Amino acid sequence: MSPKRIRLLIWKEFTQLRRDPLLIRLLLLMPVMQLILFGYVVAVDVRNLSTAVVDLDHSSTSRALESAFSGSGYFTITQHAASEDALRPLLDGGTVKIALVIPQGTQDRLTLGETAPIGIIVDGSDSQISAVGSGYASQIVAEFNSQRRDDLGIQVAAPTVDARVRVMFNPTLDPINTMIPGLIAAIMMISLMVIMSQAVVKERESGTLEQMFVTPIKATEYLIGKLTPYAALATAQMLLVAAGGLFWFKVPFNGSIWVVLAGLFLFMFTCLGLGLLISLVSRTRHQAQQAVMFIMIPTMVLSGFIFPIASMPAIIQPLTNLIPLTWALQVLRGAFVKGSGFEALAGPMLALVAFAVVIFGAAIVATRRRISE
Repeated sequence: MSPKRIRLLIWKEFTQLRRDPLLIRLLLLMPVMQLILFGYVVAVDVRNLSTAVVDLDHSSTSRALESAFSGSGYFTITQHAASEDALRPLLDGGTVKIALVIPQGTQDRLTLGETAPIGIIVDGSDSQISAVGSGYASQIVAEFNSQRRDDLGIQVAAPTVDARVRVMFNPTLDPINTMIPGLIAAIMMISLMVIMSQAVVKERESGTLEQMFVTPIKATEYLIGKLTPYAALATAQMLLVAAGGLFWFKVPFNGSIWVVLAGLFLFMFTCLGLGLLISLVSRTRHQAQQAVMFIMIPTMVLSGFIFPIASMPAIIQPLTNLIPLTWALQVLRGAFVKGSGFEALAGPMLALVAFAVVIFGAAIVATRRRISE
């Protein structure tokens, strides 16, 4: 490879960007607008939340409580833990979103006329799920108490189960704390796919692409020179959104910066590869724009960025695993809100590695074939 040719290619790309001042302004204003708009998003309804139960009482009352949760339609009992300590790995890894803890002696307390406290532990890393889910949990307990009074024929106040909700990772249930980490990945994806989808097809329309391929430039040099400016621009946007979230919206950061950088680095290669593939197969810029929209709409809807995956139909949920943004959101929200490390996020990280290798690798192969033709 020739460092001089790579520098000239990078300079050419920056020169083309500089000749379009409106595009530069839009690219800088877009993350600010999205930061403001999505920063105050309203929570939506959720259903079928994966739930763990710690039944230390093993009584008819505890079984009735579990049945009330599982029969509500809002909670799906997927795990039974032996102790409260066993819940942390389940919540940290995202296996469950809510846990019901029924202490030993719950039924005896009610029999003796005492209030029986139970625990509702909520994963606060997703504010939509935590806020709505904790409200549903309290509502189910209230209905359970009302039903119990009716069964006993008691018209006055009777000893009840006292649901004590405890939110892990995001105690304030502020939606901005989970929206900003996801917005970093979403803006990176939008910017890179939109810009990269126009990168090659624009040169094809102007007739300079064929001139480029008859020069001594190698495929690797062309890729580095083409991708470097857009990766730098995406990094600037990412830093702008992160700074706005941390310093303007006061979003807490509980994890490791290395986890965040690793996840974004892998996701960046995936987005670059998708944009480059679209640009290579498109004949006109209009076709590239339509292809980007075709990919972006299902990505934003099905990734869990706007709507919780748990509330989607069961037949749709497996499709969310095929979307790279789904795994990027898990990494960023896990690192920002939960403080999860590489071990807890091994699954999403491996998924991002697979997407980066397959998609970016396919883009490299396609570019090499295009140059060698």
